[in-house]
Amino acid sequence: MMNVWLSKVIDNGKVLEELNTEDIKTVGKDFRCIICKGSKLLCGKARCPILIRIYAQLKIKPFIEKTELEGSSPPDIFVGRIGYPYVYVGPLIPPVKGDTSILSCPEFWQGKSIEEIVNLRFQLVRGKYRTHVKNFEGRIVELTREIALSKSSVESEAHFTKKPSGVLVLDDEVQPFGPSAPLKNLFVSSIKTDQKIEKAYSDTDLKASEAVFWLYEKGVLISRIQRAFSAGLFGIEKNRKLVPTRWSITAVDSIISQKLLEQVKTFPLINEFRVYEHEALDNKWIVLMIPGYWSYEQMEAWYPKTTWNPNGKNTWIISDWEGFEGRTTYSKTGGCYYATRLSIASHLVKEKRQATVITFREIHPGYICPVGVWHTRESIREAVRKKPAIFNNLEEALKYVNSKLTIPLKNWIENASLLKTILYQKRLSEFLKKGMLCK
Repeated sequence: MMNVWLSKVIDNGKVLEELNTEDIKTVGKDFRCIICKGSKLLCGKARCPILIRIYAQLKIKPFIEKTELEGSSPPDIFVGRIGYPYVYVGPLIPPVKGDTSILSCPEFWQGKSIEEIVNLRFQLVRGKYRTHVKNFEGRIVELTREIALSKSSVESEAHFTKKPSGVLVLDDEVQPFGPSAPLKNLFVSSIKTDQKIEKAYSDTDLKASEAVFWLYEKGVLISRIQRAFSAGLFGIEKNRKLVPTRWSITAVDSIISQKLLEQVKTFPLINEFRVYEHEALDNKWIVLMIPGYWSYEQMEAWYPKTTWNPNGKNTWIISDWEGFEGRTTYSKTGGCYYATRLSIASHLVKEKRQATVITFREIHPGYICPVGVWHTRESIREAVRKKPAIFNNLEEALKYVNSKLTIPLKNWIENASLLKTILYQKRLSEFLKKGMLCK
């Protein structure tokens, strides 16, 4: 009934048919979309997120009209989390052959627009096979794990129980991907095993955390480590299991950053105040490094009309932090906390220095849909690669930070924990130096 009504209201009924149920619900709830049709941008966004999805879907649609699909997996796989410990596992396959590695290597996506990233990832059709996370038997599960072992594109042929359907999956943790369908059978060839991942896989007495960090030190891309971790290729043999992709991304970031921080905490302190900065996809990052023992706070500000603040009138600021001893609970800012920490820790290890670190992230309305936590990891990495602005004291550094941020610094401080503590302790130490609190 809703479809019929909307078809009468919206001139472009054909395009509307390409929308999924959730899109239609959104259109029905927000009449501005009906009036706008993606041209007037009445929602305040720079580009229409619905149209981006439609255009990407229309490009792939002619190739997924059958229940068979041939193409070259980048290689990439996906393990779902709904219904855990019984989950859907399977490969991601585009309807094209050849070298498709760019589709699953976010390390090489810096400089691409949201539209380009969406177009890349929406080509990937997800095959789904339901299994228990501890069950590695069966042709489809075995071949999916072999794909995760490969270092180059894998020739794949998938037979589905029905035509792939659905829409672009958007998630703040996971890279986008396209339609999906239950797998009936899977065939693969031309697998070239990554020897480093194969070595970690073959060592059934090596703990998963040790395997992850060893591969990182050997220069294996983080995205490939995360994929292999998700496929259950690491760890003591009896403990191995499939790990939902969303969880594996954060787990790998957390494991590597923790290992790096063990080294960081043994290094001498930096001796100046530093400010690094970077902008990408209408996101702005500021990294403030302060002379001091390791502690870290990550802060994010989501403007109205952005992904997680679509209808708000005010900017939302969220933060989380840790001291020298680290943390034992999952961060309330999500996977970006660990992705940021990894890039910061990696930089400090290279420099063999230790610091107290505060990061600021402003998410502006141009960030119309999430593209995955890799975006934060790689953007912070880009920021600390650049030459920082150097200051002699905290006041000068914060004044500079304030000039670079759109949101006034006082708003950040109000929502901060570690930064607020540092400012309070500084004032107290100044009073003590001056004898103002001594008799």
